[in-house]
Amino acid sequence: MLVVYVLFTLSLITIFWAMIGYDLSLRLIYPIFKNRSKISKNQDIKARNTSVTLMIVAHNEEKVIKQKLQNAISIKYPKNLMEILVTSDNSTDRTNEIVLEFIKGNPNENIRLFKVSERKGKTNAQNEAQKTVKSEILVMTDANSMFEENAVMELVDYFDKDNIAYVCGQLKYINKDDSPASASEVTYWSKELKTRYIESELKSIVSGNGAIYACRNNLYKDFDPIESHDSAMPKYYVLNKMKALYNPNAIAYEKAGESFEDEFKRKVRMNRNIVKNLIPPLKVLNIFKYGWYTYVYLGHKTARSNLGIAHIVLLVTNIIISINNIYFIPILFLHILFYLFALTGRKIKFILFRLPYYYALTIYAQIVGIYNGITGKSKPFWEKAESTR
Repeated sequence: MLVVYVLFTLSLITIFWAMIGYDLSLRLIYPIFKNRSKISKNQDIKARNTSVTLMIVAHNEEKVIKQKLQNAISIKYPKNLMEILVTSDNSTDRTNEIVLEFIKGNPNENIRLFKVSERKGKTNAQNEAQKTVKSEILVMTDANSMFEENAVMELVDYFDKDNIAYVCGQLKYINKDDSPASASEVTYWSKELKTRYIESELKSIVSGNGAIYACRNNLYKDFDPIESHDSAMPKYYVLNKMKALYNPNAIAYEKAGESFEDEFKRKVRMNRNIVKNLIPPLKVLNIFKYGWYTYVYLGHKTARSNLGIAHIVLLVTNIIISINNIYFIPILFLHILFYLFALTGRKIKFILFRLPYYYALTIYAQIVGIYNGITGKSKPFWEKAESTR
């Protein structure tokens, strides 16, 4: 029974730390170490000297690609320094045709289309297209993400030191009140952005987002197509003695999934490579070399990646212990009550039910991601959620 008690305790600590303890600790640490990585502002000089390629990755995006291109040419950045590159990942609808028509109708804009012949997913499309990029900074985005006019300027501005290799912007959802699913995602995302800001101030972020981010083009690395830049890029750069930062002033907008089904599918694909995150790389554990990043990585990436396993272990051990120890029965009752709230939360909009459902959905998506990774069912590409277009 000792092993069962140990597993129960460890799983409970993991869940608490991942969901409450880590974020709380950051908020206590931040006032002491804030602005440790403060960035000096010098936008005008950077704008006059830094060439940029805005890469828009698209697969069958005929619904939004014209709007995205209109948004791209409205960005305030010197025209002679910015190229717009549409990377079409083997699109089979009218995406390519619409892009070519737009190029023809806007001859004064520096836009080009790169066609990927075989669909292998977003990361592969980026790998292939990057080899044609000559600019200093490579900004990457999705077809359904719309930039504020100063977003590129803000991203470029953060590359003011040679050791800054990656900068992620802020994604804002524009449909937070449209459905329980989108409202739940916005609640989670708001908390995530606060955490990301503090991590960036302390050392470096551990995760970005695909809507708006940039890297130094000469430091770009081809990642395995199964990997996502969101997770792989920051870690790669930091472990190679560079920084990955978050600039909340570089803003992009898109729609959150308006159905729980769409959100579930999105989270499963986000976790397609989660097996690699269950155990941290040995290099990360070197606190003398990586300082705060070790703390941030273990608290954010490792603890959260293990939430699915921790919940399974916690439930199983709670049942076993309760059979032998009546004092644990109230804990088991609360445990079951939480899942009952979650089961009813899909149809009840009240936050007391909705958030447990959303959280349980997230945990289940992790478990599915682990299963797919172990069984080889994870894929580098996916069908987009139509409710986000």
